[in-house]
Amino acid sequence: MEAELTRLRDEARAQVEVLERDLRGLFEAARASNADDEHDPEGSTIGYERAQLTAVLEATRRRVADLDDALTRLAAGGYGICERCGRPIPPERLAARPAARTCVGCA
Repeated sequence: MEAELTRLRDEARAQVEVLERDLRGLFEAARASNADDEHDPEGSTIGYERAQLTAVLEATRRRVADLDDALTRLAAGGYGICERCGRPIPPERLAARPAARTCVGCA
């Protein structure tokens, strides 16, 4: 399980790097442009794109943190144990949500 959690964390970290680069590029493009995107009838605004990208970036950062926590629980022997009721988290839930902290009943 450690290898799978590490792989997932590394993938999420790589995605964070790509999203951060994309966000920087969006900021640079907005600074370089004098377009009035707020009144452009041809699609989404730069502000909307920035908000959307920022939300995805924050969710991906949370995923990295959740996977780091799961690796810590694994090393301490608490991985796969519900933090609320203390019962084992079913393997199906861990397969779907490898960083799960609670069983389905407690979630």
